[in-house]
Amino acid sequence: MTHTTSPTATTTPTSSSASASASVDSLPWEELVTSALLGTDRRPPAPRGGPVPADAPAALLDAAALHTVRRRAGLLPAVPEARPEPAAPDPRPALPEAARHRLAHLLADRSAPSGGGRRGTAPDLTELIPQWLAIANRRGFRAPPALLPALLDAARARTDLRPQALAFAGPRGRWLAGLNPDWKFALRGSASGAPQPDLTDPDAVARLWEEGLFAERVALLDAVRAQDPPAALALLATTWPAERAEDRLMFLDSLRSGLGGADEPFLEQTLSDRSRNVRATAAELLSALPESALAGRMAARALSCVHPDRTGAVAAIAVEAPHECDADMQRDGVMAVPPTGRGERSWWLGQLVEATPLGVWEERFGGRPADEIVALPVADDWADELHTAWCRAAVRQRNPRWSRALLGRPSEPVATGPGTASIAERSKLLAILGEGERASWVAEFIAAHGLSEAFQLLGVCTVPWAGPLGRAVVDALDIARDGGSYPWSFSGVMGLAERCLDPAEADRLEVLTAAQDEQEDASPGAGGYWSEAFQRLVSTLRLRAAMEAELMA
Repeated sequence: MTHTTSPTATTTPTSSSASASASVDSLPWEELVTSALLGTDRRPPAPRGGPVPADAPAALLDAAALHTVRRRAGLLPAVPEARPEPAAPDPRPALPEAARHRLAHLLADRSAPSGGGRRGTAPDLTELIPQWLAIANRRGFRAPPALLPALLDAARARTDLRPQALAFAGPRGRWLAGLNPDWKFALRGSASGAPQPDLTDPDAVARLWEEGLFAERVALLDAVRAQDPPAALALLATTWPAERAEDRLMFLDSLRSGLGGADEPFLEQTLSDRSRNVRATAAELLSALPESALAGRMAARALSCVHPDRTGAVAAIAVEAPHECDADMQRDGVMAVPPTGRGERSWWLGQLVEATPLGVWEERFGGRPADEIVALPVADDWADELHTAWCRAAVRQRNPRWSRALLGRPSEPVATGPGTASIAERSKLLAILGEGERASWVAEFIAAHGLSEAFQLLGVCTVPWAGPLGRAVVDALDIARDGGSYPWSFSGVMGLAERCLDPAEADRLEVLTAAQDEQEDASPGAGGYWSEAFQRLVSTLRLRAAMEAELMA
């Protein structure tokens, strides 16, 4: 019997096609990638001079699959890194559930557009985050672990949030920041989120001071200064000659906290520093010490320029500005070259007066109190220069009597006040006064002059605004609305009121939320804007009240 062989189900590849496939499999991975990018028609997957597969695309994919398996099989397992140490425990109590939900809502909304002039009645949640954090920190709560990433992202985007956000984040926040370079700002006070060394351990303090990063050293100096000012000064002196000029300037700024007579010898030596900025800062600090030798030298120079004018029947002040700025004056911090547009002699005079202890003038003018001295007429149009220098001196020396005298009565016209017409200077003077006096002065100022000049003054008042101040702001806004004023010019004040008004004012403001009929002489659309603005203000105040209640639970 003759047997026949049936055809097989598969076709055995010819030697030429098998050779072509083998050649494709031997191509480097980079050649396969090039062929895939350019196309198999332009760059066939074959070695130079070698056979080209009949089905080049299929051969390319087969070779890529084979290479992929080889690459994966050839990878060596990575050496596992050591697990990070767990975060230090945070013993603070957990947030109430309602407050936790509120924080999550505030952080989720932080990317929403905001700003003055916005429309609508919804509160600006982004601007409430600082207030929420301040209350939570006062209550001593710890941050929920799940919200730490969003909290650190918010603090990264807004530097004004960082102090409160990092205090709330606590040790877990610092630990987490050490694992993400985007949050390295949170590590300024310690390396890799580690806590500061025990300040009672001199070896640990000295080691960090000598070996730490610059930001760590600044934080360490601040911490030691807050606890023991002389110890901080001694620590700074150990490396002072070897520090860079910009670092010396930052370290010197740390001495503002707890500044006292014990700092004078070091600061006096620093007047000869090779950096002009360091010398100027040292002179400024010394001038804030009324008993310092520098203050005495500056007083002697200033008294030779400013003295009672006894030539007339009425008491007055005579001024003879210095004619030169010698080397001794420059060593004591007087800058010889004035800014553009400023006269040399008035520039030198102002620096002498602002560095002179204010008590010297009371002695020079026969024991007169500050308010009487400020009210004296000044000869030869030197009044503005002299009063402005006294304002800077009052701020530098934090003297409430002179600040009060230079501010004058809040009802007086701004241009004719006893001190300076500058609202910025007045806000600095106000900051020297107590909280209650500050709020009362600004409330009377608003009642007399309205809100157009008061924005900077409101910024230095304690939040929430005291009753009289809050009422003065609301009354002034109501008057502006009723007078048909251009509404968008008050958007900044409205935004500030949302954050600073006492939430108890919400009920009183409810009546102002109703839309008014358009007045003939009013700005187009003003009525609708004012209605929306007051509705938003009321909504924000009530939301702030709810936030506080949730954090008090």
